[in-house]
Amino acid sequence: MNNSKQIKHLYARAGFGITFEDLHDKENWSIKKSVRKLFKASEKVQPIAAVTENIDLRPKPFKDLTDDEKRMLNQDRNKQEKALNDAWIKQMSTTDAQLREKMTLFWHNHFACNVGNSYYEQELNNIERANALGNFKTMLLQVSQTPAMLQFLNNQQNQKNHPNENFARELMELFTLGRGHYTEQDIKESARSFTGWAYNGKDGAFRFNQYVHDNGIKTFLGQTANFCGEDIINIIVSNKQTATFICTKLYRYLVNEVPDDAHIAEMADVFYKNNYEITPLLKFVFQADWFYDEKNIGNLVKSPVEFLVGLNRQFYINYQNPDVLMQFQRTLGQVLFRPPNVAGWPGGRSWIDSSSLMYRMKIPSTILNAGLIDFTGKATPEDEAYLAAQRKQQLNVIKRVQATPDWDKFLKELPKDISHEEMARFLLEPELDKTVIDEVKQPGDIKTLAIQITSTPEYQLC
Repeated sequence: MNNSKQIKHLYARAGFGITFEDLHDKENWSIKKSVRKLFKASEKVQPIAAVTENIDLRPKPFKDLTDDEKRMLNQDRNKQEKALNDAWIKQMSTTDAQLREKMTLFWHNHFACNVGNSYYEQELNNIERANALGNFKTMLLQVSQTPAMLQFLNNQQNQKNHPNENFARELMELFTLGRGHYTEQDIKESARSFTGWAYNGKDGAFRFNQYVHDNGIKTFLGQTANFCGEDIINIIVSNKQTATFICTKLYRYLVNEVPDDAHIAEMADVFYKNNYEITPLLKFVFQADWFYDEKNIGNLVKSPVEFLVGLNRQFYINYQNPDVLMQFQRTLGQVLFRPPNVAGWPGGRSWIDSSSLMYRMKIPSTILNAGLIDFTGKATPEDEAYLAAQRKQQLNVIKRVQATPDWDKFLKELPKDISHEEMARFLLEPELDKTVIDEVKQPGDIKTLAIQITSTPEYQLC
């Protein structure tokens, strides 16, 4: 029983792809066994520890610093931001716990947060990682009490005589129920319940300040009592609409951009009945027949991070200069820890426009072959001149990019007699159309072929 197509699809969605060797080892596994092993590999939580101190805990406010001190502080912040970004990309690119990292990436965007403090960002990211396959309600409560989220959504300023509704609104609109399932009055009453939720400026620890908490009676989603923040979260998750909202987002992330109401309803039932445990929900999705339907294979656009991490994993790329990875993320429109706004990256087709597609198609040859795709066949005089100029540029690219793929390791995994078409089927998720098949049948070595295939529009899909 050869399940290689299904297993390749499973790893494209539940992780960042699969190597040829791994696929070959697992091709006769049942789907059930593959899913079980995937979860097993992600049992252990490996936190990121790139930033060890909180540079925001300085006694002097920024405005009181001298110009030199401000410059130093900004340099420190930039250094920490790069270190954190690099640490997470490395973790996604090398870990066996692919599913945990893929889900951490989902929650990173679900709880979109952008504060200029890498220490807080790291803490939030590690909470999302620890709970990525655990319980959604537990994660929701922990995330809501992080200094990153309290600062980003202004709950630090939410006090009984001056309620700030920012957190209360986003909690319902973006994190749980979705727009249209609560009233403006519910937001006001929820904000009153979260008054006094704050963090300690010295060490960033959560603290409940009872002196600024509104102790009055509140009416929220039809229930009345002297609610506090935890009560509001309990009421929200007891509403099945929360399960439906999360499952809709997960369906679009893991299955198809176009929601299927019947499948989402099945997912929401599983999620709700299991008290918001994420693992049973994901196991249900990955073992559902519809997950492997033709229409759900090779139809999602990889996010820039999925695209870069997938390349790293496939070709064992080592970056000597992390700035380059940051530059790629900026160019493609997704810098980790820097979502565009509180709603996160919209994802899907919005990842691709004509300029970002052009960049995406150039990146593999830039990394894998110093910027050059060797086109086989007879070159015209113009091509010859172009290629000569390109080769000159290659040295500059090597100096600038400082990325080394491990071609020996990649090629060693492939069968000696692999055909060009087999290679294309392995590297691409969508079914091959005639154009691609004709293109890959051209003569040339496997290395050149791999660069050509990863430089196609089809490689942008998973």
